[in-house]
Parts: sequence; C-alpha cells; structure tokens
Amino acid sequence: MTEPSYLAAVRESYDTVATAYVERVKNPAELDPLSRGMLAAFVELVRTARRGPVADLGCGPGKVTAHLAGLGVSAFGIDVSPKMVELARKAHPDLRFTVGSMTALEIGNDELGGILAFYSTHHTPPELLPVVYAEFHRTLAPGGHLLLVGYVGDDELLRPTRAYGGHPVSYASHLLPPDRLAELLDRAGLAVTARLVQAPGEGVKRTVASFMARKPE
Repeated sequence: MTEPSYLAAVRESYDTVATAYVERVKNPAELDPLSRGMLAAFVELVRTARRGPVADLGCGPGKVTAHLAGLGVSAFGIDVSPKMVELARKAHPDLRFTVGSMTALEIGNDELGGILAFYSTHHTPPELLPVVYAEFHRTLAPGGHLLLVGYVGDDELLRPTRAYGGHPVSYASHLLPPDRLAELLDRAGLAVTARLVQAPGEGVKRTVASFMARKPE
C-alpha cells in the first residue's frame, strides 16, 4: 500500500517536537480523573477478555504504553515518528516500540486483545479514517476492545505552524463530531459500548470524546 501523503508531515513534525513533547505532555498519572478512569476500565476489559496483547497506536514517547503495562497488560507501542520511538525505547527499555503507521499495521489478523488510540487519530484526514478503523477491526481478535480518545469538534480543521514551545510543525488536525466518529466505528464493524464527552476544563483544553468499542465474537 502506498503511504498516504499526510503521514510525511506528521512524521517530520513529531520528529521535530519529540524532545519538547516529552517535557510538556503529562504523565498518565497526572491526567484528569475521567481520562484515568477510561484507561483503567479499558485495561480491566482487556484483562478479563484475555484475547491478546494491547497495541498503543501513536504511542509517542511511550508514557501511556508504560502506564498500561503497569496496570497489568502486555502492551507495546507503534508510532510513525522514528524520534518518538527512539525516546520511548530509551525511557522504557523493557517494552517493545516500533516505527509504523496505523493505516497499514504490520500485525496479523485477530492478534490483539486491545487497541489504544490515545489522541493519535486526529491528524488523519476524515476520508482515510475508514482505512484506519478497518485496520483496527482486522488486527483485533474477536472479543477484543478498542479505546479511542481524542479532540472533537464541528468539522474543524486546524493548521498550526508551531507547537510544543514554538517548534515548527506542518500537520493538520481534523476535529469531527462525536456522532460521526461513532458511525464510522460502527461501519468498520466495531460496536461502540461506551461514550464519554468531556467539555473544556477540568484538565482538558478542548472538547474530548472517548469511545470504548468491541469487535464482536
């Protein structure tokens, strides 16, 4: 499969901001109570189902991957940014991190007990989200769980030129309505079992939606 063109901008941008990102982004233990609760619930569901390991897709420097492992699941991380993966490996040498894209995962069918996409899909153009969600469905084992978390909006397109302390970036962010994301998950064969929408404030800067979904057995 030919790599989608937007990934080059995402890769280059996160390679550029990687060190500043590590310094500025919170550790999972410092997140707001609802975010921590969704992560804990996801881990409990995956542990109970016993369908396989968890892939943290768009893992960045591995902070959340390590948090999942600390809660008792087998977890590994994948990120499109080689620099992010390098930092993750240095910080968490006991865990596995690889460079890759969620548009074409190098994971076999039905291998995963869980997928975490934690603020990692909003750079994907809306027309390519079905490709990403299809990969989620393909790689999840029947009975496996997905936790998708990210910023949402009313079809907003953000094109920042600098981020994380003024470093240049060239990616775009696509903020879609929660109902549309839920519909796309359903079309991909992933049954949404829970949805949480957090208004700005209480530890989040923009409206955030969290979706718990499951691949039917």
